[in-house]
Amino acid sequence: MALSFDKALGIHQHTVGIRAQRAEVISSNIANADTPHYKAQDVDFATALQDAKSHQGGLSMARSHDKHFDLQALTQQHVKYRVPNQPDTGDGNTVDIQQEKAAFMENALEYQMSLGFLDRKFAGLKKALKGS
Repeated sequence: MALSFDKALGIHQHTVGIRAQRAEVISSNIANADTPHYKAQDVDFATALQDAKSHQGGLSMARSHDKHFDLQALTQQHVKYRVPNQPDTGDGNTVDIQQEKAAFMENALEYQMSLGFLDRKFAGLKKALKGS
């Protein structure tokens, strides 16, 4: 009987990679808070996750074959410009630093939760394989 990591790991194998990419996008927003004409971006997490689940059965971070899942390209197509909550300050920058910090913290917590879920899944698989 073959082991299916898709069934064993569930959705969490996909969320970790997408959340890591989202952290990079939000970090870029924070770093460019004072850059004139910089437009804040974010990852559309729901559609990126849906695409990740539909394009491949498993998730591989390194692409060593042309049929492997390309997380970077898939996530990049889900990066969208964020609609600003504040009026333009005159320099064309749409970064709201408070919103970015809150989004970064929320994303970091969700990333840690996904890692925790994966850790428990792997611990369960290891326990099942050992038979203890």
